[in-house]
Amino acid sequence: MSLPPIPRQRFALLLGCLLLSAPALLAADWPQWLGPQRDGVWLETGILEEFPTNGLKYRWRVPIGGGYTGPAVAKGRVYVMDRQLAKDAKAPSSPWGRGEIPGSERVLCLNEADGKILWKHEYDCAYSVSYAAGPRATPAVHEGKVYTLGAEGNLLCLDTKNGAVLWSREFKKDFAIKAPVWGFAGHPLVDGKKLICLAGGTGSVAVAFDKDTGKELWRALNASEPGYAPPMIYEFAGKRQLIIWHPESVNALDPDSGKVFWTHPTSPPIRSGMTIPSPRKVGDLLFLTSFYNGSLLLRIDSDQPALVWQSKKVSEKDTDGLHSVMATPLIENGYIYCPCSYGQFRCLKLETGERLWETFAPTSGKSERWGHAFVMKHGDRSLILSEKGDLIIAKLSPEKYEELSRAHLLDPVNRDPGRPVVWSHPAFANKSIYARNDKEIVCVSLAADDGQ
Repeated sequence: MSLPPIPRQRFALLLGCLLLSAPALLAADWPQWLGPQRDGVWLETGILEEFPTNGLKYRWRVPIGGGYTGPAVAKGRVYVMDRQLAKDAKAPSSPWGRGEIPGSERVLCLNEADGKILWKHEYDCAYSVSYAAGPRATPAVHEGKVYTLGAEGNLLCLDTKNGAVLWSREFKKDFAIKAPVWGFAGHPLVDGKKLICLAGGTGSVAVAFDKDTGKELWRALNASEPGYAPPMIYEFAGKRQLIIWHPESVNALDPDSGKVFWTHPTSPPIRSGMTIPSPRKVGDLLFLTSFYNGSLLLRIDSDQPALVWQSKKVSEKDTDGLHSVMATPLIENGYIYCPCSYGQFRCLKLETGERLWETFAPTSGKSERWGHAFVMKHGDRSLILSEKGDLIIAKLSPEKYEELSRAHLLDPVNRDPGRPVVWSHPAFANKSIYARNDKEIVCVSLAADDGQ
């Protein structure tokens, strides 16, 4: 039996309501690095304005192994990776050291409601990388598949139902390369039928695979090392451009073919391969920042980018602009907000790079090499996870840093940088925050109506 047709006016009204509610529906999940749109913005409403005096409400907490991988949340499930050391395995005496450390990597799928582990996939993976706590890249979840990239270059496509391996690749073998000093860390990007990854080697810094079969579709770019910045797709000058930032240059590629649109050399090349934070788009501007070379702002309104400004570094501790190590900047209304090289959380003018203020409050509380925090945007506020494991509600403006509320979320247990830190990006979904350290993953309610 067929249903009666919907009157045209009523259909238009229903369609309009669905379209208007689409952002809210999308906001319920956090299926990849930096969220649904890969922009670090959380759209859900009904969130706490300040934290309760009696502490946050933990929905669940589950023991896991070490890792820098942030969680992904999609369709009632949470995906995260961790590291399991082999029996009697010992890490190098220095986190900068490299050696063969036997162990395995795991992909874990948890039930979003209670944290119960629904399935896990584990594979042998001896580590040769520095800062060997565990995997780096956040899983990407798309259409019943979860894509994961391990620290040694194991790329997996797993069935979200049961963890079955649908296809896999091994970057070191497939592209005849070694793992970067700090491992493979570029968060995979799903684009249409493609999965785009940062790999490395001759002609294969960026590689696109068929997301359903693992077949290589194209490869592009040469560099002595690939860096760690994730692939990002933005529209500039009327066309979609895949931004690949490695230590020798910033590049724009055709996402469909890998053809290079333009290249802007980095001078001098960035030391230690430390292109890490995600490139950020604001109108026709592209902003990049790194620990050693500082910041770079390009205008892309034609076939070739134009340099707007580039920061200078006086010394490692005395910098004139923004020298982010890992944090992806928040850019809003013409101003940049981000942690800097020694934990200075700074505000800069986007158009000039002029520094307006700095504070250590949301990072490490004092000057610390690579002092860090993750910054997410939520409405007119920012949610900041400090390296001390504190969750902060703050208002960021050109005038000042204004802290509204703070609560301890996770203990900092990773000691790779010589002090205890939390260096794993959180996820925000279902009116909750999902975060991990090297011992557990937690889900904490941030709902205003949760009786906290």
